[in-house]
Amino acid sequence: MTGQPEVTDTTAQSVASFTFAFDDASTGDKAVLGGKGAGLVSMTRSGIRVPPGYILSTACCHEYFLAGAMPSNLLKEIEARLTALEAQTGKQFGAGPTPLLLSVRSGAPVSMPGMMDTVLNLGLNKAAAIALATLTGNTRFMADVLFRFHSMYSEIVLDVLDIPDSAELDVVLEPLGDNPDPAAVYDAVWDFCQSRLADMGEEEVPQEPREQLVRAIEAVFRSWNTRRAITYRELHRIPHEMGTAVVVQSMVFGNLDQQSGSGVVFSRDPVTGEPGLFGEFLSASQGEDVVAGTRTPDPIARLEKVLPATFEDLTSTVARLERTSQDVLDIEFTIERGVLYFLQVRSAKRTAPAAIRIATDFLDEGTVSDHAALQMLSVEQVRQVQRPGFDPAEVREARDGGQRVAEGIGASPGQVTGFLSLDPDRAVAAAKTGQHVILARQVTSPTDLHGMIAADGIMTATGGATSHAAVVARALGKSCVVGCSDVVIDSTLKTLRVGDVVIREGDAISLDGATGEVFTGTLTLTRPAAADKQLERLLKLASERSGAQVLVRATTVEQVSAAKADGLAGVVAAAAEVLATSRRFSDVMASLSAPEDQASSFSLLEDVLAEQFTPLFAAAGDLEFSIRAVDFLTDKISDVLDTRTIAVEYPYLAMPLGSTECIRAQLRGISRAAQAAGSTTRVSLCPRNVSDAAEARALARIKGELEGAEDIGVGVYLTSARGALAACDLADEVNVVWLELRLLQAAMFGLPADYLLTREPLDRYSSRGLLSVNPRDSVDPSVTPLLAAVARSISERPASRIGIRVSGEISERLIGELYAQGFRRFAVDSGEASPARLALGKAVGAAT
Repeated sequence: MTGQPEVTDTTAQSVASFTFAFDDASTGDKAVLGGKGAGLVSMTRSGIRVPPGYILSTACCHEYFLAGAMPSNLLKEIEARLTALEAQTGKQFGAGPTPLLLSVRSGAPVSMPGMMDTVLNLGLNKAAAIALATLTGNTRFMADVLFRFHSMYSEIVLDVLDIPDSAELDVVLEPLGDNPDPAAVYDAVWDFCQSRLADMGEEEVPQEPREQLVRAIEAVFRSWNTRRAITYRELHRIPHEMGTAVVVQSMVFGNLDQQSGSGVVFSRDPVTGEPGLFGEFLSASQGEDVVAGTRTPDPIARLEKVLPATFEDLTSTVARLERTSQDVLDIEFTIERGVLYFLQVRSAKRTAPAAIRIATDFLDEGTVSDHAALQMLSVEQVRQVQRPGFDPAEVREARDGGQRVAEGIGASPGQVTGFLSLDPDRAVAAAKTGQHVILARQVTSPTDLHGMIAADGIMTATGGATSHAAVVARALGKSCVVGCSDVVIDSTLKTLRVGDVVIREGDAISLDGATGEVFTGTLTLTRPAAADKQLERLLKLASERSGAQVLVRATTVEQVSAAKADGLAGVVAAAAEVLATSRRFSDVMASLSAPEDQASSFSLLEDVLAEQFTPLFAAAGDLEFSIRAVDFLTDKISDVLDTRTIAVEYPYLAMPLGSTECIRAQLRGISRAAQAAGSTTRVSLCPRNVSDAAEARALARIKGELEGAEDIGVGVYLTSARGALAACDLADEVNVVWLELRLLQAAMFGLPADYLLTREPLDRYSSRGLLSVNPRDSVDPSVTPLLAAVARSISERPASRIGIRVSGEISERLIGELYAQGFRRFAVDSGEASPARLALGKAVGAAT
């Protein structure tokens, strides 16, 4: 597998067109500048205080991978940009009296928090270090910056795993006394760090600042292809060919003194969506200290007490940025001696509950249009809020009974139970066996990503709500608790200790990502008691905009009742699946083991269908109820019902209308159920695999000749290309037509239909570039003409009930394509109705 960006021969172009200063960029396109670069350009244009710098566009990344090294013309452009930056700042790179230090950061077009690399404090040689100490009057500060640079450069550029702990700096400086000479301090720190590398047999950090810069840029380009970055892109379906931009920016120092600091703020709470500034701040620190989670920062409100004028500046600027962008923002900032600088702005990753509240609040505030509000919510976030939570009574008992062993910061909501794992590799291994896993770490880093993806929940002993663990967990939709300060993790003993309580790896624990509570043992998960009113408001808005009907698959009274409560158009059910819920289904199958095409052979089938569907129809009320007839050949539960064995022995049963009496028995059974329920449900029976108008006419005739079935409609399920092309003729003969998209797409690819129901193996296979279309996410061009044939029937027969059955998880792209084709009736699996309603509402703007 490769995550290498697609490269093109750009030697005829000037690389100058691929690098941009913040204040003269000719474009604001994220695809060119990356998300970070585009945000910096936008803030600079708006007059917001941003440390100056320049951007190597994504095209430079392509150039780098094409050449296999830094092209000479790109090196010349980097040097030219550096010279211009020196002139703009009045500072000198690698020299005094005012040294220019740089940060080199990644900036992909799509936000990939924590996945790629950053190098800070770059440009320090001996002359620059002495000048920095002289300029600031703080030799200890210079030593800290130098130590940080050497450690970060070793880790990021040289791939050194064992870097010195920050506490070791005090040991290095102690022999030099209280007022050491800056040159002696530089020599002591540099020699200590270089000696560590030499002792480990590692390459040393270069002293020449320009070499430092070029190699740092190369490292950021290479980080596009790290294991964690590729894994993140595959999970979020981000194209590998994008490449990353690189942002080179002059440093400002939050670790200069107590009037300095760094922080991360959100324009609204990304966990709950509550309005108001939310975030954290660390005085006398650099940004890495905040996002890495190695220190637990203070709430942003503390800044108001420490630096009130700076806090007021931050609050007003963040509000201005939110109004301009019409989105909730994630902002990194640094304060240097009381002066506020903005280092990054991007759309904030947010939890599903927060996304729902933010969208509705923006609507109420008049900030966004209906269309824009729906775009702020994803189908995956809708799925997340539908997941079960802990039984409230059991939680109270757990608290009273001492099961709550730790409390931290609820960084990403959701309530989960699983087995404790203290290592990401072991978490992955356990998850592969089907276990639910809680990954606990002292602090997470990008190297833990594979374990975080595998885990159901994540907890850390240190870090805050803007730490790596918190940000990535929100992006993954995982429950997360951070900053459990009482927790001590012993990786050697494989234990997690809180006071006298010892939890061993493999023991069960439970997390509440909203409250920050950690419990020993398992807690029962239950479905939410009621739908969220704000979500229902958005879904109602989406349905009004799309004008589409959504029916949901249901086999139980609870599922049917939920469909009615949610205001759906109806339900679809498979007769075989409803039979499987009966205690008598084995008797039904036994009665069919020697069938003859006469009524007595199917009498038990009729009786059990009447028995099973009566409570379903009663719960349905006036909903439409479309039933797929028993399919002896391809029903998903054929192994349970042994229908394939019956079809092999009596092959006529495998044909859609092979047994007239079987169709009659099913019609009689559901007719009896409808009469017994006394409901006004519009019921239809729909045999599968129909492909000819003659079959549809025969079906209508069978129903018409059946006494007592006047109120029962008939329909067909189209599963073949032939059936789809005949849709117009079929629609003239029956009441309902369903096109089964999954079966059509699978047939075109020559794949088992069940492969389209789950993410693996298709998603991973497609991510390798082996398929131009992933049939789970999009309509294949080979299927488009078949859909067009069905869409013509819809436009020519607006009163007909012609729809499309989409099995498995729906995707916004797929639903959008179907809506654009003209489909307005959709049948989806249980749990996918709300995601489908949202996707349809979002599709309106794209289709018009």
